[in-house]
Amino acid sequence: MLELRRSRDRGYDNHGWLKTYYTFSFADYYDPEHVDFGPLIVMNEERISPGKGYTHQHRDTEVLTYLIEGEMRHQDSLGNEVVLGAGSLQCMSAGTGLQHTEINAATAQDAHLLHICISPATSGLTPSYAQKRFSLDERRGSLRLLASPDGTDSSVVIHQDARVYAGLFQESQRVALELGKDRRAFLHVMRGSIAVNETRLNCGDGVKITPPDEVALQHGCAAEVIVFDLPAAPQPAKRKSTPRLKSNSTALK
Repeated sequence: MLELRRSRDRGYDNHGWLKTYYTFSFADYYDPEHVDFGPLIVMNEERISPGKGYTHQHRDTEVLTYLIEGEMRHQDSLGNEVVLGAGSLQCMSAGTGLQHTEINAATAQDAHLLHICISPATSGLTPSYAQKRFSLDERRGSLRLLASPDGTDSSVVIHQDARVYAGLFQESQRVALELGKDRRAFLHVMRGSIAVNETRLNCGDGVKITPPDEVALQHGCAAEVIVFDLPAAPQPAKRKSTPRLKSNSTALK
């Protein structure tokens, strides 16, 4: 029911201005045991130096950025320009093609973030952008819905039968995660530590969760977590137009 992915077992690259941990196979890092988890195909934990950044190009991918600490300046080929703060989630439905640039907007602090990619249920969509910042109170002691297929509870819309949650937990705060028999989940600890049932996870650790039993998130110590509620057996994306292309990136150093 619980398959641990300890922080030390992830892939890692240090480019000086960019330090990245890879939960799943990405770029030159390949682990046949951790290629993806259903439609969750990329989850990179990144630290970007002040004033540094990169440009990415994507197609047929839901690209999410969750900012843990710091500030990021976002620009994209749709004309969006915004500065993201901690607790913000942005989602780009790349669809037929989209380019974006992310730069650490701070002068002294690293930007600490998760770069996430989810396969959409349908390819060839019209590219779109959305972002929202979620307050500490919304996330404290509970799992706040950040993204969903239908925008429930003012969440950001993604084009997949998946839901993304974030929560902050301390000491006696506890929440139960219930999954249907056709669902599974992935939990990643962004900060602090927490027990999943009675298994302690520390910062950078992740766990694959499959039903049927209820899972308790408890005994948090300054814990911040992100949880992906995913279909157990996702169907291949329905093709609408051109074939899917690999993402590529250019560093802005």
